[in-house]
Amino acid sequence: MTGVLRRALWWAEDYAYAAVWQARAFGSRSRAEAYTRGAGVPIVVLPGIYETWRFMQPLIERAHRDGHPVHVIEPLERNLRPVAEMAQSVSGYLAQHDLHDVVLLAHSKGGLAGKQVMLGPAASRVRGMLAVATPFGGSRYARIMLTRSLRALAPRHPSIAALSAQQQANGRIVSVYARFDPHIPEGSELPGAKNVALDTGGHFRVLAHPRVMAELAVLAA
Repeated sequence: MTGVLRRALWWAEDYAYAAVWQARAFGSRSRAEAYTRGAGVPIVVLPGIYETWRFMQPLIERAHRDGHPVHVIEPLERNLRPVAEMAQSVSGYLAQHDLHDVVLLAHSKGGLAGKQVMLGPAASRVRGMLAVATPFGGSRYARIMLTRSLRALAPRHPSIAALSAQQQANGRIVSVYARFDPHIPEGSELPGAKNVALDTGGHFRVLAHPRVMAELAVLAA
């Protein structure tokens, strides 16, 4: 299979995965409170833009079965707000529930908010973050998007540039990403972090890759 055909297949599989799980998330009646009990390291879930926490439900259920209390922050809704505001909501939740030694589990834009949390007043409450397909350096495709929330993910947007310049939290981040991401052509490699490049393609379907759960298990051990 040629490189072009392989990427086209990955792209199609990626959107098929996203469509299935967006539909399942819409129809799910699961309650966030059902996952908050457990004796393990607490995990806080930060989905990507246009996603609810239910989009990441397979990972949530697996982590909960492994004994971890899993927290979702429902006021984030579909994560359309600026990264700094998202981070404020997360930091407030950690303080309100007095959570410590937390592992953040983030997808896409959620990883930007997670890094901001790790740089802010709640930094001491966070052990580390597993970020999946996060545009730490932005995405050049964002510049041509119609909505302000997507254009804010462009590489030269002030929020992306400022976050990229602050690297003191990078050593506590595990960045997992596909070698071909149709949404982030620049990739998700983060200087100073543990970078895990998967030999596959996609922005959404990487959430189901076994390596993601394996890295979460190590981080939350």
